[in-house]
Amino acid sequence: MNSNKDILVKLNNAGFRQREKWLVEGVSLEVKKGKIVTLIGPNGSGKSTTAKIALGIYKNIEGSVEKYTDKVGYVPQKISIDWTLPLRVNDFMVLTENIKDDAINEALSLTGVIHLKNKNLGSLSGGEFQRVLLARAISKKPELLVLDEPVQGVDYTGEIALYELIKKISDTLNCGILLISHDLHTVMSATDHVVCLNGHVCCSGSPSDVARNNEYKTLFGEQASQILSIYEHNHDHEHSHEGDIKKN
Repeated sequence: MNSNKDILVKLNNAGFRQREKWLVEGVSLEVKKGKIVTLIGPNGSGKSTTAKIALGIYKNIEGSVEKYTDKVGYVPQKISIDWTLPLRVNDFMVLTENIKDDAINEALSLTGVIHLKNKNLGSLSGGEFQRVLLARAISKKPELLVLDEPVQGVDYTGEIALYELIKKISDTLNCGILLISHDLHTVMSATDHVVCLNGHVCCSGSPSDVARNNEYKTLFGEQASQILSIYEHNHDHEHSHEGDIKKN
């Protein structure tokens, strides 16, 4: 029984072992409606494994997963596409399931790429393609959205714009988001709770709590901690889709 109606997924001391080796162990976290939980950590620290545990992809796990919704959207870290295929954005949106045109338009509008609906997928920039992936993931209005490195292939200003978009999606749909990122400083302004992994939970808490934690500093260095602290501010501007600053 879900004692807290806002909890969408909860991991209790969860872990996964493959060929006698722990990929990650002892992870406890929960994602609630309208909240963003970010997993950070070095390569091989178990971030994607933790996300797959939350999604129910890995079955033979240690600990437990309590999932309270079946309405889930997912943007994987890697997606294989034959870029030589003449595939339009609209075709890509309905490639694996039937989505009504109104829902497609609404999702593409929310992610700011409705004008690209009839463009060939291969002609998109990295940032545009990531926005299309986000649109595809939210087209059925998920309650839980899992995003594995959603800003890869995007430059720094584009990253900031995408993270601001992810926050907007969370607010608009009131969905919970489990976000994986290595871009420590840019992601922190939008996230509610950070879990720092290195095969296990090194530390967790608010962005400022994690930035001050000695285990975080050991993993990423004192400079990363300082950058993160500096970045935490209230934006007096927003960014265009291309990452340019637009004054409010």
